[in-house]
Amino acid sequence: MAKRFEVGDKAPEFTAELTDGSTVTLSEMLKESGVILYFYPRDSTPGCTTQACDFRDNFGSLNDKGWRVIGISKDSAKSHQKFIDKHSLPFELIVDSETELNQLYHTWTKKKLYGRTFLGCIRSTFAINQDGTFAWVGYNVKATGHVEKLMNELNM
Repeated sequence: MAKRFEVGDKAPEFTAELTDGSTVTLSEMLKESGVILYFYPRDSTPGCTTQACDFRDNFGSLNDKGWRVIGISKDSAKSHQKFIDKHSLPFELIVDSETELNQLYHTWTKKKLYGRTFLGCIRSTFAINQDGTFAWVGYNVKATGHVEKLMNELNM
């Protein structure tokens, strides 16, 4: 497995597609604010819904402190839009159908479930400062409670 990122490392640049079909680049987003990228396995599953709603419930505070929140999974734009609508998510979701971003951020890895091994996304969150360095890195985070921990680490 590739070396995982640490606080202070430079975040890799990317261009990605949002749910509405528009594209974003990390460098363009960083001109306006810090960016919180959170990688999750699947839309509308219990853990991923809990995590998304936690970001939703803290979105105002994060936004007020200069952070843009973006969720990333390999689900389709249609699936993302249903997820956004059902849970009133105020932030964008990136369509990573080819897992390029997951691989770039080292969140796509071998997983085991019920004795079977497969490739999948490990729930991970990255806070990227406007200078492009990581302010916070969390691999294998829990669906519940890590947003509070992230906010504490970012002195919010």
